[in-house]
Amino acid sequence: MRGRSPLYAINGIPQSTPLRDGSRDGFTIDAFFIDRVELIFGSNALQGIGGTGGIVNQVTVGAPRQDGISGRALIQGTAADGFESDSIGGKTAGLVQYKSERFDASVGAAYERRGVFYDAEDRRVGINLTQGETQDTATLSLFGRFGYALSDSARLDLIASRFELKSDGDYVAANGDRLRDLPTSAVIGTPPGVPAANRTESVALSLTDSALWGGNLITQVFWNRSRDTFGGEIAPVATFQDPLIAPVGTLFDQSQNRSRKYGGKISYERSVPGLEALTTIVGIDALWDKTEQRLIATDRVWVPPTDFRSLAPFAQANLALFDKVLRFAAGVRYEDVRITINDYTTLATSNRVKVAGGSPRFSDTLLNGGVIVEPVPGIRAYASYAEGYTVPDVGRITRAVNRSGVDIDTFLDISPIVSNNRELGIEIKRGPLDASATYFWSSSDKGQLLIARPDGIFDVQRQRVKIEGIEINLSVMTPIEGLKLSTGYAHLSGRFDSNGDDVVDTDLDGANISPDRLNLAASYAKGPLSARVQTQVYFSRKFRGLVRDPRNDFGGYTLTDASVRYQTGIGALTLSVQNLFDRQYITYASDTQRPTDNTFYFAGRGRSFTLGWDYRF
Repeated sequence: MRGRSPLYAINGIPQSTPLRDGSRDGFTIDAFFIDRVELIFGSNALQGIGGTGGIVNQVTVGAPRQDGISGRALIQGTAADGFESDSIGGKTAGLVQYKSERFDASVGAAYERRGVFYDAEDRRVGINLTQGETQDTATLSLFGRFGYALSDSARLDLIASRFELKSDGDYVAANGDRLRDLPTSAVIGTPPGVPAANRTESVALSLTDSALWGGNLITQVFWNRSRDTFGGEIAPVATFQDPLIAPVGTLFDQSQNRSRKYGGKISYERSVPGLEALTTIVGIDALWDKTEQRLIATDRVWVPPTDFRSLAPFAQANLALFDKVLRFAAGVRYEDVRITINDYTTLATSNRVKVAGGSPRFSDTLLNGGVIVEPVPGIRAYASYAEGYTVPDVGRITRAVNRSGVDIDTFLDISPIVSNNRELGIEIKRGPLDASATYFWSSSDKGQLLIARPDGIFDVQRQRVKIEGIEINLSVMTPIEGLKLSTGYAHLSGRFDSNGDDVVDTDLDGANISPDRLNLAASYAKGPLSARVQTQVYFSRKFRGLVRDPRNDFGGYTLTDASVRYQTGIGALTLSVQNLFDRQYITYASDTQRPTDNTFYFAGRGRSFTLGWDYRF
């Protein structure tokens, strides 16, 4: 997403926890309840905190359109290609919808149990006990939507969801050996403490009217709560040691993120009377978030409770001229943020420093603008500029304070990240051809860098960061009916200021930037049959600069997946294969980080099969 982190959302509700990023925001609802995914690349005035790279908005299933009862059922099973008993997993899901005149309701549940993963050499893929896994887990996702049509154009909707993913806790890690190219594995055993898990609950109430005074009104209030439990071990988590509690090297602990947010949004869009070519949007976002990270085995505070408040009025205007040959867009967003942290004391490994709390306040006016030229229908070029705004991982920063005299009111390391994003692009959509090419570059004077410590815990450094990249996509319908070929290429580079001289001199590493990639795909759909095969090539990369470890260079790998689906009279059968050619590889994260850590040398998943039956009624 333009080289920066996106904001994950469900129906516009932010799922991210920017104050203490637990990296679980992509797993907060089962895909069974997702109707489509909307992608917004880069920043604009309609986005809130956290969306410097854009937005990944997961739109849930809509309301039923016809009176009566309808729904969907799904049953599927998954296994490694060796069909080892502990690799077998399954999923069952159902959704029932009801509509009677103005009222409608949709309720559903999805349950999935995943087995362990095997690599292409038929060894169990390693278990990351601290961060958690999707393998060897059970997931339960609940969903409800209740709506009432107030008029032909106005509607009231209440949407609620609950998602929980829990590790079964049946395996422990078995160290690998990087020097012998032996990946980390897993053996049967019981991990200490509480197995890693994450739980998210969300409720949203929206009122929309698509014909209010000639415009479109959208209002929404929401509440969201998440609890992310990380596993723990004695040896790798020296951060938790405290000789006042137990002798060093003997104390076990594990952490848990607790986040609660609520907020709302109001926006109104309509064309300007007498100047129908000009469309305007005005609105305001409000968000309150409280996050902390506790050590649950000893009931200590690692990240102090942090209150976040954001108020952001915004406006956007779009002007179309010469029968839409020329279009202009411009917007402004005013972010007013306050972060409140009470006095707290850091852990023993951070010198038990007493930190004075405070309520620093930050504000900024964010601008965006762009122009689109479409001389021929379906062929357009554009240029844009946008400013993004987010907070750094405040929790990583506050928990790492190890010197006295720090006052939150004047501690600049928690100041927001402001990014400047620029894009130039061209798009062609004519006949069988759909193509685009984009060049983008962005910078942030005080960006965020994740730096791994010897104990595997990541800290945050605030450095000047520059990112640029190219994305090229091409798809074409072939003369063969139903056959479509597509390809996409993404090149990304990023550098940061490693020594504070305001010059970017070192490449961003694998913890902060993704690899270059080539995607190739062929899809076929005709009658009851559809099929797809896709290949993703991850190119090798060397990281250069003043701060560099050649052991973190990336070797690259290529993966291919395939699926076929056939619609019968009693539902659809789907067979999919992941890693079709059973390629053995080391994951990008493991290949580019912690080169001496044999607990963090993970192979990717080998070939696996999924067979499913999907029925709609």
